[in-house]
Amino acid sequence: MTDVPRDELARRIAGEITLSDDAGATLRKWRTDFDISQTVLAEELDVSSSVISDYESGRRESPGIGVVRRMVEALLDIDESRGGSRIRQYARVISAGFESDIVQDLREYPASVPLERLYEVMDATELVRGDHDQVSGHTVINSIQAITRLSSEEFYRLYGQSTSRALVFTHVSRGESPLVAMRVVNPTPNAVILHGLEEEDLWEHAPALAGIDGFSLAIANRDLDAMLEDLRTIS
Repeated sequence: MTDVPRDELARRIAGEITLSDDAGATLRKWRTDFDISQTVLAEELDVSSSVISDYESGRRESPGIGVVRRMVEALLDIDESRGGSRIRQYARVISAGFESDIVQDLREYPASVPLERLYEVMDATELVRGDHDQVSGHTVINSIQAITRLSSEEFYRLYGQSTSRALVFTHVSRGESPLVAMRVVNPTPNAVILHGLEEEDLWEHAPALAGIDGFSLAIANRDLDAMLEDLRTIS
C-alpha cells in the first residue's frame, strides 16, 4: 500500500484531534470509525485500556502532539494489518478532493449490483423507481455540509468514477435541498437515498422531481454508523 494516502490521512486525523475543543471525543470518533476497540488500541500502544478510556472521557489531560501521533499511527497500523480497508476508503475521499465531514463514504463496486441489494443493506424504502435498476457505486454525503460548502462544479465530483451510482444524503429533514440540487446537476445519478426522515416528513414535491429526472428515490432511517459499516460490505 502506497504511503501517500496513509500519510495524508495521518496528518488530517492528528490535526483534527489536536485542534478539537474535545480531543478525547474526536479520538473516540476516529477509533470507532476504524472499528478498533480500546483494548486493541491499548495493546498496540503497549498501555492499559484505562489510559485510552481516560483520554477519551476527558479524565486525563488532553494528549500532546507526540501522543496523538502515536495513537494515529497505531490506528493506521492496525487497519493495515487487517487489509487497509479504512485507509483505502479515506484515500478515495481525499483523492476526490473532499473533507471527510462532507463525504462520509465513497465506493466503487467491482461489478454493478441491483438496487434492491443496496436497499436491503440500508433498510431503505423505495418511493419512486427510476430508469435504472442497478448501481456501480455509492457516495454518502452530509447534505448540510455539501449544500453549504460545495460549488456546483464540486457536486459533479460526488459521482466518483461513474454516475451509475447512488447518492446517499444524510442529515436530511425534508429532502428539499438535495432534490433541488439534483435539478441543476446533469447527468443525474441512478438513485438518490435520503437518510434520516420518515415518509410523512418528505418534501411533497420530491417524488415528482425524481420522476421527472428519472432516478430512483428512497428513504432510510437506520443508525448511521451501523449503516455505513454495512455499506462497506457490498461487493
